[in-house]
Amino acid sequence: MVEQENGIFPAVCPLDCPDTCGLLLHKKDGKIVKVEGNPEHPITQGAICNKVRNMAERIYHPERVLYPLKRSGPKGSGEFVRITWDEAIQEITERYSDLIEQYGPESILPYSFYGNMGVLSVDGMDRRFFNALGSSQLKQTICNSAGSVGWKHTMGFGGGTTPEGIVNADLIIVWGGNIISTNMHQVMLIEKARKSGAKVVVIDVHRNRTAQWADWFIPLYPGTDSALALGIMHILFRERLVNESFMEQYTLGHEELREHVKSYNPERVSRITGIPVEDIEQLAMMYGQAKTSYIQIGNGLQHHDNGGMNVRSIACLPALTGAWLQDGGGATKSNSGYQSMNSDKLERPDLRLNSDTRTINMNQIGEALAMQEQPIKALFVYCSNPVVVAPDSKRVQAGFAREDLYTVVHDLFLTDTARYADLVLPAASSFESTDLFGSYWHQYIQLQEPVISPLGESKSNVQLFSLLGRAMGMDEEAFSQSEESMIEEALNYPSNPYLNGVTLEALQTQRFVKLDMTPQQFYLEQLSTPSGKIELYSNALEQAGLPPMPEYVPLKEGYDGERRPTREDNYPLMFISPPNHNFLNSTFSNVAKLQKMEQQEPVLQIHPQDAEALGISDGEHVEAFNDRGSYELKASVTDKMLPGTVISQGLWWDKDGRTRRANVLTPDRLADMGEGATFFSATVQVRRK
Repeated sequence: MVEQENGIFPAVCPLDCPDTCGLLLHKKDGKIVKVEGNPEHPITQGAICNKVRNMAERIYHPERVLYPLKRSGPKGSGEFVRITWDEAIQEITERYSDLIEQYGPESILPYSFYGNMGVLSVDGMDRRFFNALGSSQLKQTICNSAGSVGWKHTMGFGGGTTPEGIVNADLIIVWGGNIISTNMHQVMLIEKARKSGAKVVVIDVHRNRTAQWADWFIPLYPGTDSALALGIMHILFRERLVNESFMEQYTLGHEELREHVKSYNPERVSRITGIPVEDIEQLAMMYGQAKTSYIQIGNGLQHHDNGGMNVRSIACLPALTGAWLQDGGGATKSNSGYQSMNSDKLERPDLRLNSDTRTINMNQIGEALAMQEQPIKALFVYCSNPVVVAPDSKRVQAGFAREDLYTVVHDLFLTDTARYADLVLPAASSFESTDLFGSYWHQYIQLQEPVISPLGESKSNVQLFSLLGRAMGMDEEAFSQSEESMIEEALNYPSNPYLNGVTLEALQTQRFVKLDMTPQQFYLEQLSTPSGKIELYSNALEQAGLPPMPEYVPLKEGYDGERRPTREDNYPLMFISPPNHNFLNSTFSNVAKLQKMEQQEPVLQIHPQDAEALGISDGEHVEAFNDRGSYELKASVTDKMLPGTVISQGLWWDKDGRTRRANVLTPDRLADMGEGATFFSATVQVRRK
């Protein structure tokens, strides 16, 4: 494909998005001139989002880094000079060798996430390199960790309802997810169900695009989702809308739960959540009486102090009604468990000599960079932009500004993070690389092969870490393996029967291959909880010091309908910072066309009652602030949320000396489960600028 100057070629969207779309790239004179969806993909069927439609503008962006750069000015200044790859590799190997000799290998820390979802890019050669190096390990818990653990304590296996079945549901609840912006093909499937009479209910803190599209939007106070789930359970038991035989056969603890939820009567739940009693009653009756009910559990509600319990509580609901027995019924948090690959072959943990290497939580990178004992002396950042994305970002920036911290960033752009680097290495885009892609929503594995040659001197993660591994004298075989050989080994994993028939040869022929979903028919008999059943009562949680049954635990930082701000509260507003429609985290936030679609600057949505109390008018510039930092943005007075909550969508890069980072306001506390992020458990005050 690289050699052909003109034509249309298959590709895969690499973004951290559930849809993992099949694409077609149009080339003219060797350059990508158009990106469109592949109509032959069984799930994405040719439809793509506006972000990906503008992917070529990002690939050929005039500010793309094309050559290795070495810092020539103060950290953060963005002043660099061009060097050669040989010079860059030599400098890294010499610096790392010196640091290992002086401070030990754990003084070096990789920092990465899923800016590129290619398996080889972020779970392959990079892991081998840092395993062989013996560096500190990164606990990657910034996204879905809390909810995944909450789901696991209830359901065990990391999989739920598959997409194709959703069209059979007659009640669809989207709980805490803006799927029009983040999972558009789910919307397409739901629309099919809607045409057959299904009703769509959205439960969220914000009347976002998805809530506006729904048949019924139910707003609630942030972090009170588990209370609502428990209130629904109360009514289901009270009205005898539960499936007794299903609970008897497939659950553990249903009798204890029946007693437990008696305290969550609709009046109490209404006080906590801000939802009227009659709406709670109606929602529960709709759910209990539906023939085939489906719940899509979103990402946002797990980013709270009680995020794991929020997801666990919602995950219990299908077990009460037996919704799992119906095609398209049940729930989905993530379907990543179906596509588990041979991680030992990919990551080569056997190369790590010290099995007790310390682990740093990525949510607390600011705190970690301030450690005086066993300090981190070097960072290697790739597929992530932590100065913008990590919580408590003012503290993160201070850590990156340390003169004694040697930082290498591998990226396509001089991001806010890259501006603090000592070396910036040019990264190849996914369309310039070979990689393997799964999906944490649909059941298709896809192959990406290069469509264009790497721009400038950019290199893929596989190429970069292979080069570094060989330069540092590491295992020759491990760091000389081809991408094709790595893919073959990753897919050769008999422990996961869903991978049956998914091979490199099949992918090279078909580009996307469906998992063998035959084992799913035994889903309820193969749950990986300790009891093998859906655990409404969890002994494992009890042993961990957490409530064994679903429970509402108020936020450490925040309010609900029972605990409202007082005069003693300096920060009386809950601050929520969900994604916007045209960026994906901080990706695309430097694309002018997409910035324009997001009003050119960040906006703070504030309720008319709160705006009036603070003397704030629509359109004027304001400052949201707390003890962690301050954030300047434009006010938008709207009733899209309950009073007491302010919303700022999207992660923006700094510009013209202005801090435009929502995460200066967010805490780096860890959630109740999975050491997850608590972005949305933040309180602020707002004033006119």
